[in-house]
Amino acid sequence: MGRLLQPLSEAQLQRLDEHRYRAEGRSLLEPPLQLYWAWLLGRTPAWLAPNAITLLGLATNLITSLLLVWHCPGARQQAPAYVYVLCGVGLFIYQSLDAIDGKQARRTNSSSPLGELFDHGCDSFSTVIVGLGTCLAVRLGTDTDLMFFCCFIGIFMFYCAHWQTYVSGSLRFGKVDVTEVQICIILIFFLSAIGGPTFWDYEIPVLGLRMKILPVFGIVAGAIYSCTNYFQVIFTGGTGKNGSTIAVAHMTRSKMKLQDTAFIGPGLLFLNQYFNSFINEYFVLWAAMIFSLCDLLTYCTAVCIQIAAHLHIEVFRIPHQAPEQVHNHHD
Repeated sequence: MGRLLQPLSEAQLQRLDEHRYRAEGRSLLEPPLQLYWAWLLGRTPAWLAPNAITLLGLATNLITSLLLVWHCPGARQQAPAYVYVLCGVGLFIYQSLDAIDGKQARRTNSSSPLGELFDHGCDSFSTVIVGLGTCLAVRLGTDTDLMFFCCFIGIFMFYCAHWQTYVSGSLRFGKVDVTEVQICIILIFFLSAIGGPTFWDYEIPVLGLRMKILPVFGIVAGAIYSCTNYFQVIFTGGTGKNGSTIAVAHMTRSKMKLQDTAFIGPGLLFLNQYFNSFINEYFVLWAAMIFSLCDLLTYCTAVCIQIAAHLHIEVFRIPHQAPEQVHNHHD
């Protein structure tokens, strides 16, 4: 029970004090968007905690995406036009709030390793739901293999981006990065609202390909471009632990012990399939999903509380005298 409520060791907590966030590079659309983000930051109350901004953006994105899932549970159905508009607006709100949470932290002198961890944790969750929402918007459920590939590649790219960060010690942005991808997905949502999801089933003259294959080609091209940069750093430009080029050099600079209970959900699915669906598979799927979700929330909550207690900060409130932990964040 103690390990569950306090997943980080004292050594890991001590290394947090030495962590500094670094980022390099700018994508193509960032310079003009910086003007909008600066305007938005100027209208953000100074008392609003950066982590609250991050969570608000994630909640907006999650709610609109779940609405789309409700209308298109099989990724083959057609949702009302307003649902696609809401998804596009929700993703834009998420992008905007995600862009200013770090700026708000520096503005209020409340930057901390917890804020970085909170931001990346919400980003990882958003990567899953945005990828799923995009597949639903183009009715990719008609091609299940392509849908699996698109959902998987989004998670894989997020992992590689942070693998590169762990190895090099710096988060590096390419000319075409997450900002450009999010703008393209917003446009996909709006096109689905205007032309309906069946718009993506139209065949392209001469090529004989359906329109929905265009986002897939874009994903493949983006993955090849990004992976080329990521793995060049991972295999040749690393400055990881003990000078190795492939190392886990995250904020605690030590390996995280696996949370064994996290494997109970997938294990239930495996055993049920192994015994030829001894129990109704839908019941097992729901049970596994609910258990895994509760386990994840418990773990994340424990980590946040433990880090906040160690750094003497609060997760969702800016103290009157913020700790002096301002880092050189990417503007």
